[in-house]
Amino acid sequence: MILVVLLWCAGLGAAAQFGKISVIYEDLRALYGGQGEMALGLVVSVVGIVGLVFGTTAGLIVARIGPKRAIVSAMALGALVSAVEAMLPGWPLMILARVAEGVSHLTIVVVGPVMIAGLAPEPKRPFAMTLWSSFFGVTYAVLALVAPPVLAWGGIPGLFLGHAVWMAVLAAVLALVLPADDAAIPRRIHNILSEHLRIYASPRLAAPAMGFCFYTFLYVACLTLLPPETPLAQRALMATGMPLISIAVSLTLGVRLLGRMSAVRLVQWGYAAAIPGFLLLWLGWGQGMAMLAGGLWLSAALGIVQGASFASIPELNAAAEDRAAAAGAIAQLGNLGTTTGTPVLAAVLAGAGPGVMAVLAALFCGLGIAVHRLQARRRQILST
Repeated sequence: MILVVLLWCAGLGAAAQFGKISVIYEDLRALYGGQGEMALGLVVSVVGIVGLVFGTTAGLIVARIGPKRAIVSAMALGALVSAVEAMLPGWPLMILARVAEGVSHLTIVVVGPVMIAGLAPEPKRPFAMTLWSSFFGVTYAVLALVAPPVLAWGGIPGLFLGHAVWMAVLAAVLALVLPADDAAIPRRIHNILSEHLRIYASPRLAAPAMGFCFYTFLYVACLTLLPPETPLAQRALMATGMPLISIAVSLTLGVRLLGRMSAVRLVQWGYAAAIPGFLLLWLGWGQGMAMLAGGLWLSAALGIVQGASFASIPELNAAAEDRAAAAGAIAQLGNLGTTTGTPVLAAVLAGAGPGVMAVLAALFCGLGIAVHRLQARRRQILST
């Protein structure tokens, strides 16, 4: 399991490619704020845009070149880019660096679950996949603790250089300890568009991503929108408690349930469990403890969806090449949900109020259930 932990640490480095910018966002305003708010926001979001556009393509390329070569190269690239960012270059060069960082990030999040699924012993695979799924939440929690003293010591360059060292060390370690890539060459990629159609037409390759998209749409939006709307006395607990309870439930109850039912079914149960949380949030809107209860409830339920979605990749796909394609689709549709969820739910909240927002969120939970049921039915038909 040491290799699984090392790959998870690589995932922490990938998540920090977002997180390090988030924790210094206001500080960057002094450097790049003159370019305008959209340009400043692009410094954060361009990494995700790379995944949104090229997620599935990355899965195909990783399957072609081999996961070890891909992740070691991505970690090395991430280290180099962070070192460049530590020099606080002008906005055009910073955006180019962030685009390169997007390539690094995308490669890591595609390779990570594929290699973990292949390396983890069968009895421990549900835990290993759930552990991988926690890398974003854990990174943001760690950065909340580590970033302030690092910034006090070395400023923004110190934070970027610390990240560069993390990525470089892991690149070297992974190059030494990961098993060599399979010498067998997968089939050639003839046409990117036809490959996308093939993946999204497959009820095995596409199902994990299609279910995961609704999770990222809801979860990131809730983490962003709910704490500021919570009464002041419970606001800090809402902001810290939501990601922590999501991780804790995913790694405990989620893993236990994966030993008793399929990952696909557990995703559906997680969405069903989240619906009462959104309704409780609506009924208790403006009341601190009731809002807190609703926020923590839905976070716990969505934490189960998170872990089970990644566990469904190896459950539905036995070949490493297929797992890479499925992971690429998760990266692509996950970024679609992340990019669209917050602005859509924010607009609904502002224009129609918390009741409509809660009903819409519950509807998206229902869509997550329906998509998996439809894909399961398609798999059943194809197997007969």
